[in-house]
Amino acid sequence: MSREFPDFIDPWRAADGERQIAGTMPLARLKRLVPLLAVADGDAVAGEASFSLQFGYDAQRRASVEVEVAAELPLMCQRSLKPYMESVAQHSVLQIIAEASEQQLLSDEEEFVLVEEGRLAVADLVEDELLLAVPQVPRNPEVGEVLSSTTAGDEVGNQGGLDAGREASAEEPGGKRQRPFAGLAEMMKQK
Repeated sequence: MSREFPDFIDPWRAADGERQIAGTMPLARLKRLVPLLAVADGDAVAGEASFSLQFGYDAQRRASVEVEVAAELPLMCQRSLKPYMESVAQHSVLQIIAEASEQQLLSDEEEFVLVEEGRLAVADLVEDELLLAVPQVPRNPEVGEVLSSTTAGDEVGNQGGLDAGREASAEEPGGKRQRPFAGLAEMMKQK
């Protein structure tokens, strides 16, 4: 881990000096991100995020920070329900504001970061960007390709496609067909 950066920074001073901060941060340190990661109970979160923060002033002479983060995140694929590694990267330019009321001075397209007590937590800034980069529904791209090639092979090989497979799975081992709702018609008539 690169610890050549402070935990907190005065963003206005950093903007005055056009300061750049870069390094890596362990994913385990990012407490809001950890619950989204596919990690077995009791296992430590491995991996780290790399980041770069460039402080300065925009054309309107407002303090801003350009944030770039990247990481390999262990996520749970929602198709296969198996863990996989997702490469994420996020780039943002954030206006630095001291009070929530200053948000009204920004355009709808501008993003901001609210500074509390005159200092900005570097880890929080990195974590916010990673949270934005996590896909809403994680899907391993390799699983999608396997599913579509398997489906195509089933349709050619079975001639009945997926329906033939479903019918076979509805039968009991003895060859009898299961009919879970067979008694439902009788129950409806009795009402």
